[in-house]
Amino acid sequence: MSASLDVMEEEDRSAHLAVVGLACRLPGAANAAEFWSNLAGGVESITFFEPDGQPRAEPPTERAVGEEVPAFGLVTDADRFDAQAFGMSPQEALMLDPQHRVFLECAREALEDAGYDPARYRGAIGIYAGGSETDYLSALRARRDLLAGASDWQLRLATGVDFLTSRVAYKLGLRGPAVTVQTACSTSLVAIHLAAQALLAGDCDIALAGGASVHVPPRFGHYSEGGPLSPDGRCRAFDARAQGTVGSNGAGIVVLKRLADALEDGDTIRAVLRGTAVNNDAAGKIGFTAPSVEGQSRVIETALHAAGVDPASISYLEAHGTGTRLGDPIEVAALTKAFGAREPRSCWLGSVKTNIGHTDAAAGVAGFIKTVLALEHRKLPPSLNFERPNPEIDFEHGPFRVNTELRDWDTSGHPRRAGVSSLGIGGTNAHAVLEEAPSLSASERSRSPRLMVLSAHGRASLARAVERIEGHLRAHPEAELGDVAWTLQMGRAAHKHRAFAVGENTPDVLRALSEQEGFAQQEAGERQVVFMFPGHGGQHVGMGRELYGSQPAFREAVDACRAHLTPLLGFDLGTVFHPDPTDEAALEQASSRMGEFVTGQLSVFVIEYAVARLWKRWGVQPAAVVGHSLGAYAAATVAGVFRLEDALRLVLERSRILASLPAGAMLAVPLPEPELAPLLHGGLALAAVNGPAQCAVSGPVAEIEALQARLMERGVESKLLRIPGAGHSPLVEPSLAAFTACVQRVERRPPQVPWISDRTGVAVTAEEAVDPAYWAAHLRHTVRFGDAMNTLFAGPPAVFLEVGPGRTLATLARQNPAAGPHLTVATLPHPADNTSDAVSALTAAGRLWCAGVAISWQGLHGGVARRRVPLPTYPFERQRYLVEAPDTAVTVAAVAPPPEPEATEVAELPEDEVARRVATAFAEVLGLARVGLHDNFFALGGDSLMAAQVIARLRPHVATPLKVKALFRAPTVARLTRFIAESSPA
Repeated sequence: MSASLDVMEEEDRSAHLAVVGLACRLPGAANAAEFWSNLAGGVESITFFEPDGQPRAEPPTERAVGEEVPAFGLVTDADRFDAQAFGMSPQEALMLDPQHRVFLECAREALEDAGYDPARYRGAIGIYAGGSETDYLSALRARRDLLAGASDWQLRLATGVDFLTSRVAYKLGLRGPAVTVQTACSTSLVAIHLAAQALLAGDCDIALAGGASVHVPPRFGHYSEGGPLSPDGRCRAFDARAQGTVGSNGAGIVVLKRLADALEDGDTIRAVLRGTAVNNDAAGKIGFTAPSVEGQSRVIETALHAAGVDPASISYLEAHGTGTRLGDPIEVAALTKAFGAREPRSCWLGSVKTNIGHTDAAAGVAGFIKTVLALEHRKLPPSLNFERPNPEIDFEHGPFRVNTELRDWDTSGHPRRAGVSSLGIGGTNAHAVLEEAPSLSASERSRSPRLMVLSAHGRASLARAVERIEGHLRAHPEAELGDVAWTLQMGRAAHKHRAFAVGENTPDVLRALSEQEGFAQQEAGERQVVFMFPGHGGQHVGMGRELYGSQPAFREAVDACRAHLTPLLGFDLGTVFHPDPTDEAALEQASSRMGEFVTGQLSVFVIEYAVARLWKRWGVQPAAVVGHSLGAYAAATVAGVFRLEDALRLVLERSRILASLPAGAMLAVPLPEPELAPLLHGGLALAAVNGPAQCAVSGPVAEIEALQARLMERGVESKLLRIPGAGHSPLVEPSLAAFTACVQRVERRPPQVPWISDRTGVAVTAEEAVDPAYWAAHLRHTVRFGDAMNTLFAGPPAVFLEVGPGRTLATLARQNPAAGPHLTVATLPHPADNTSDAVSALTAAGRLWCAGVAISWQGLHGGVARRRVPLPTYPFERQRYLVEAPDTAVTVAAVAPPPEPEATEVAELPEDEVARRVATAFAEVLGLARVGLHDNFFALGGDSLMAAQVIARLRPHVATPLKVKALFRAPTVARLTRFIAESSPA
């Protein structure tokens, strides 16, 4: 059984850590799920080779002393890499050691598995890891002709193990310590120990720890009597036939946090790391490479002490287990000594090396991850190739026995605990004590709609990301969508290509993804947001009901308005908004009141104000605001001109004036103003010009009906608006003095946000905003919303967000010929649309996010605590980058690096020799086939060292004394060409 949280609280857990994420690339396994499947299935993931290097089905015969052992554990796609995902040029990717590339991808996957995006995490993230020495530097030096004149310093930076962790920190944006560890075979478990100590010391708040050993092509060893390699390529740990291990590629990383922090932050806890220890054998052994019973037993005892556990509570031990004749007996003797007297054969023993071989610097983390997965699944996977015990090991009377089959991990009600050992050549030993994760209560399930967001560096990878999340949701229909949404929002970086889906349950989300309802693939860009506040007409009973129930910001704003208005109205506006749907009398009364002019206008304002507050809570701040008629009051309030209580008084007074007018009506007419104006006679007035051929007329009811009939005769379809009054017409003139006096009585301030007037079509000045005469004229004169939109459309691409009930303004904006690249979005559904307002608002948020607008995910979740859950990680689009030895074929694949520009072939550049040389230098250094005039060198993956190469190429061909800083100041072909021309001697 898992340790309950109550039991945990009875002991001091301050020194305990949580494993909150992990990732691995191991033989036969591209990820942890495949790794566990292989372990549970007893799969031996070693590849055997023919003399010509081709894989063979059966293992070779035993090799003689000195012969090469043609067996190795291969990592799939170790020679391939997604350069675009890390902002690298093809040239940089080609130079980077495959070991670094595999480890870099693993690091990103591990953080995503934990649900953390370094850019959003406020704490410090550290990384502790090490790697193996590879031959890639030699291959690079032998084929410099492929590397565009790269210096030896660049080659060493691209291959040196010293830079393994610092490169990850740079590429992923990790601000904590980046420490490279080198202790031979125990490297990665020592790294886990150092990461644990760093967390406990407060050096970082999250720590990645692990290691990598990746040789491309594989490095075969030679068999020697008593040496580390098995003559037939099989590891038989603890078996009588054990003669050694087999080499393998591999990489693994775990993500650690302080346990208390993980519990508080809602992390998925895969296991608890109770304690670790590291030591060295020193000189008390027969030789430098020999193991030591004393040293190994001491490190285990220290780890058990640090973990605060009785050795008898350890029911599984993941051993170093290399299958060597000398090493295995010494390791079991050390374990037996450390565990002391306990019931014989009471602790299961295993070694992952029997499955995947010896992954060198990654061996410790491979065993650690295996054990974490076993704790999660509550099963012990078999240790392979064990038939008869090594005669030098007394399993009969000792506490250990080798586990040879998949079995339930039964501990008779006690917490499952395990030890993990890793022993380095040279004597650096490491041991860790793990415990199963505590039992936590499930997240609160809700039928509220959720917004799922996905992004990638390219369209193909985005499509794969969608497929992966679909597959995950189908495989885990029980997943709480609130947690899934939170993890996708907070635990993933936001890339250029984006998609979203909204749904109340898993089938809804799957349907939205498969049918592409609410799923819009779009490239994000920098866009500001304009808030558009509609006028009277979209109000209806029930508007905002779901948002009121689920979004605190919306509810708080509505309640603030209700509190101000109830004494003035004599009833609570809430009874109009959201009457009891089961009370027919209440529904009838609400519908009747919503149809009243005063209540309707106040309702529109309240909802607009509440939606604006909601968007601000969601992190969306308007770059400008614009209102349509009544909506101008909400726009002015959001811009800071009016206090809320004053705006409500003005809207109340305005609506009472309009309600007191003689019976009037308004008519929408799809004609340009010049064509419509000659038709307006008597009491008819041009109330609004909403676009080039979108006008509204107001006036007495009889005259409006007569106009509609005349238009019908001309074949013009007009429409009566849901506004029982004749605003913006001569009918309001007798009331203007009283309204002016009302405005004078309230506090007025200059706008703090640009506010575009729907009366003048341009920005409202500070003087206009505080002038009561402006507001009187606004009530009387024509609404020039079309002019206001033209002013806004003249600016950079923006999102025009309708903030209020209905979609009228979004439709008008979309129909405007000047809309061009601008995006229009409505927050709430049309009154006739039965779409949930929460679904509609989240869909709007998804569209904004896809357009590049930042969203506050904490605000969107309304303060509800959510958990981070394991989800599919980034779908890398790998391509082959490998420089092979001179006697083999060299394959160099290029991929368009991010951001993918509108590249222009060099041959298509203007007939300018300098521009051609600059473009050619860019392309050669970056390893690209083409570079366009306006492609940014650094956005294409260039760095300072590459910049120096570009300048070195150009210096012999230009008169300007170029320096590297010139490229930083002029990073495109066009700008650098211009800089050279302007700097050249006359």
